[in-house]
Amino acid sequence: MKITNEMRLEFLSKSQNEAFARVVVAAFAAQLDPTLEEIADIKTAVSEAVTNAIIHAYDQNPGYVEIIGQLFDNGIIVQVIDRGKGIKDVKEAMQPLYTSKPELERSGMGFTVMETFMDEIEVISSLGEGTKVTMVKYIKNSNRTEKPR
Repeated sequence: MKITNEMRLEFLSKSQNEAFARVVVAAFAAQLDPTLEEIADIKTAVSEAVTNAIIHAYDQNPGYVEIIGQLFDNGIIVQVIDRGKGIKDVKEAMQPLYTSKPELERSGMGFTVMETFMDEIEVISSLGEGTKVTMVKYIKNSNRTEKPR
């Protein structure tokens, strides 16, 4: 896979920055000439990943969320990274309807939504060190055929 462009964004873990993050990633992805549906998919997945980081990583304390976006010939890789408390059991956290914050009336569908709207998702987390969510979206209308990995 050949990365053709890259961007990095870091912002404070405030809920009002979620919309900002998804618009930035959508604008970056627009270089691939995606369909409106593909852009909506990317925005939805980024929104879920960023919201997870804001709500779960820092327990209402300030921290930073980093997004790395990479374009390749027929898609985008988006990494959403926090340096928060980490996830104890990633496999459990990725189960539909699982939430570690039931008192906040969270639906527990964040990772399921990310998996639904992106083509690939990987979650790596270490307790006390943070979490990195890596998502890949292939742009179907691309005239290029190269796929990562």
